[in-house]
Amino acid sequence: MADIKPKIGIEIHGYLTTKEKLFCRCSADYKSAGQNTNICPVCTGCPGSKPMAPNAEALKKCIAIALMLDCKINNKVIWQRKHYDWPDLPKGYQNTISGAYSIPVAEIGKFNDVIIRECHLEEDPSKWDPETGKIDYNRCGVPLIEIVTEPDFTSSKHAREWLNQLLVALSYIKAVDKDAGIKADINVSVNVNGKQGERVEIKNLNSVYSVEKAIDHEILRQSSLLEKGEKVKRETRTFNESGKTTTVMRSKEQAEDYRFIPDPDLPIIEISKDLVNEIQKIIPESPNLKIKRFVEKYGIDEKASKVLASDLKLADFFDKIACKISANLASSWITVELLRVLNWNKKTLEEVDINPDHFIELLQLIEKKEITELAAKKMLNDFIPKSFSPSTKLKKAGRIYDIKEIEKICKEIIKKNKQAVEDYQKGGQKALFFLMGEVMKATNRRADSELTEKTLIELLKS
Repeated sequence: MADIKPKIGIEIHGYLTTKEKLFCRCSADYKSAGQNTNICPVCTGCPGSKPMAPNAEALKKCIAIALMLDCKINNKVIWQRKHYDWPDLPKGYQNTISGAYSIPVAEIGKFNDVIIRECHLEEDPSKWDPETGKIDYNRCGVPLIEIVTEPDFTSSKHAREWLNQLLVALSYIKAVDKDAGIKADINVSVNVNGKQGERVEIKNLNSVYSVEKAIDHEILRQSSLLEKGEKVKRETRTFNESGKTTTVMRSKEQAEDYRFIPDPDLPIIEISKDLVNEIQKIIPESPNLKIKRFVEKYGIDEKASKVLASDLKLADFFDKIACKISANLASSWITVELLRVLNWNKKTLEEVDINPDHFIELLQLIEKKEITELAAKKMLNDFIPKSFSPSTKLKKAGRIYDIKEIEKICKEIIKKNKQAVEDYQKGGQKALFFLMGEVMKATNRRADSELTEKTLIELLKS
């Protein structure tokens, strides 16, 4: 059996959430605007046009992302011109803080045991349709962050899980447009029985799913070539979504092919320690640290902790609840019941108005056995879009403990359902569940379930 050892690196591009483009005052909204409406001479590369000073908000968000990834921030960076001749680049070059001789905004970080080589800022090219030849310049000049990893991934599964965790971490600081998704380039090389193949780049993957499938195909393709004694060419390939295969685009460019030079029209950027410290103060606790803290501080299991930490709003909501109520009860009701209600309504916690005090009050009523869990679930359904104090509806939803009242209702249900009584007496356990359900319907889920079951069994025996 062949000994196959892949090496995989990823370059992730994310659209930064800024109102304006990187070097002009045009709106960065390229999705909802009509084609070629958010443009000007600067972003369309008209002769004689000069860039404005770089968008400060884009730089700050780039720094925030780098700090979340535990990177070292450099204090001086230089804009480069990366030359290539494609229709999507009207200037004939892309402005980027990357290249053979550049210093990135940040470098040498680590996220979930994968080394981050660098994080840098650059502008997006325009949208070009090779089939029609049409170009939409709305996207040209929109600020991008590029996160470059070392080739630390060993499988497609490893890459998929890491990317999903990265997207969660980025959502915490709201620096990247989550609706725009990601664009990723992957670099794959394979060693088969000690024979090392060349590195191949697969460009413009637009989902985590595509990244996983492209890696799977490329490992299979390269290892097959090496096993047959053939060479793996150093090249750039594209991924075919329908066939789940990669095909050749062009031979792989080297850094010198781009003719990187410092841009004379853009100033050197100096990043002060004060600015970095200011941004560091507002960086939230990372998802990994939250998971660890939830397990250690509150004693809830890791699976529930991961669900809670998957969304910053949800994690903060849990912290507020767990301070005043049983953490395990809070965890269960948030990760199961609250998410059930939100998913049913196709909402996120951020899109609704649920007061943590109302949620705490609801769970306290359950703990005190003043309402049944069924009644609480029904009340929680009504928390969307805006919560209310459960005590205002307590009279309608209060748990029934009065044995005489429960017995009276049970007798009425038995009288109305003679067939279910006969089925139970013949050994049909499902009939008991049916009768209990009828009691719950009659009491609007307020009857205590243990008392109801006990009362029904005694009445059915007699």
